[in-house]
Amino acid sequence: MSFISVFDVLGPNMIGPSSSHTAGAAAIALLAGKMPNAAIKKVDFILYGSFARTYKGHGTDRALLGGIMGFSTDDRRIPHSFSIADERGLVYSFTTNTTETEVHPNTVDIHMTDESGQKLMVRGESVGGGKIRITRINEVEVDFTGEYSTLIVVQQDKPGVIAHITNCLSEMNVNIAYMKLYREEKGCTAYSIVESDGILPQTAADRIKTNPYVHDVMLVLPSKKGVI
Repeated sequence: MSFISVFDVLGPNMIGPSSSHTAGAAAIALLAGKMPNAAIKKVDFILYGSFARTYKGHGTDRALLGGIMGFSTDDRRIPHSFSIADERGLVYSFTTNTTETEVHPNTVDIHMTDESGQKLMVRGESVGGGKIRITRINEVEVDFTGEYSTLIVVQQDKPGVIAHITNCLSEMNVNIAYMKLYREEKGCTAYSIVESDGILPQTAADRIKTNPYVHDVMLVLPSKKGVI
């Protein structure tokens, strides 16, 4: 018998009519917006499936834009996301893709450009009840939910990098809940996704960056937890 939580029955605390199309969309963008290392200046949303067909009526566009600006699912500013983004000088666009069908029906690609000119693409899926998962970063397929404190290590696929990551975390007494490695192909760009039960300190990311094969480290904390 499968376990059903109270959250699954009641749904999330949210602004908007739909847990999948509004709360889930905001949660995807909120998580994606934490990944760039500098403030986001431009964002393009590519919507698929039911997101593409109903995004205006369900307020998916406002939820996505609000999430990118750091609004949680219950933030009362979400209905005013467009005007707030305009005031902040955030450039944004929404494009529908109705030709690609081999994706989850509630899928969005978020293309972000930060103030330093760095670009990052994140694909997210809203899987129901306000729950989400991230399935792609740039050209690499990944799989995590953001429910845990998460380190995303962008690295070259070389021997010793994984040992370096785990040694750094062990020295800082970090308990790893899950760790997965994703890569484009052997020897190319890889992503190590490390999820921890506790709050990951920023110093862990800084220490991991000392390896010459580590290109970047993104520290993504759950919305209700702070940085040490």
